[in-house]
Amino acid sequence: MDCIVIDDEKMARVIIRTLCNEVEILNLVEEFSGAIDAMKYLNENSVDLIFLDIHMPNFSGLDFIKTLKDPPKIIFTTSDPKFAIEAFEYDFIADYLLKPIELPRFEKAIKKAEKLQLSDAKIEAKKELAIKNDFYVNIDRRLIKIDLSSIYLIKAKGDYIDIKTDNKDYTVHSTLKKIEEKLPDSMFLKVHRSYIINVKKIIDIEDNSVLIKKDVIPVSRSNRPELMKRLDLL
Repeated sequence: MDCIVIDDEKMARVIIRTLCNEVEILNLVEEFSGAIDAMKYLNENSVDLIFLDIHMPNFSGLDFIKTLKDPPKIIFTTSDPKFAIEAFEYDFIADYLLKPIELPRFEKAIKKAEKLQLSDAKIEAKKELAIKNDFYVNIDRRLIKIDLSSIYLIKAKGDYIDIKTDNKDYTVHSTLKKIEEKLPDSMFLKVHRSYIINVKKIIDIEDNSVLIKKDVIPVSRSNRPELMKRLDLL
């Protein structure tokens, strides 16, 4: 996890740096003595975790988090316990560490940040799955819903594309590039300038072609490495 520390006390920053060096997954990329410089850095860079002091001149830690549009996980590091309740009103706050900070408590906070990050990743994955379970195509002025998992082959055909599914085939006025943008990368791959396949439905691979159902689909030389890489993940 790439992280930064924001604290106006030099010794406090040294302590956090020392603790970070004891935790293998942490990569401390920058240190800041004030919130303003940290804000400038975050405008151009992204991090996974911020160690943030609450009491700083001109700009408090609580003021700072209100400026973040897409906040990473944050662990407050402070000698003042009275802001803990207010801090935990934000769902991106992983922990609230009271100074002096010792390694066992520090490691516990990192595990909380990891768990929070993993939870967010699962939520995003579920959202993506929910959004991309199906999509609609326009055929003869009718909007027809197609289950993405049922599609096994999409073929370019002039100004049209043929969409082959387990139950039915559809001819749609569209381009391969346009439909490729709507398909989840985890399931579909363009293997040739005229073909997109559902990688999960491959039956056999031989030389520069794949077999899906009864269709033999050519695989271009440039796309074969990516296909083989995908198969390793199945």
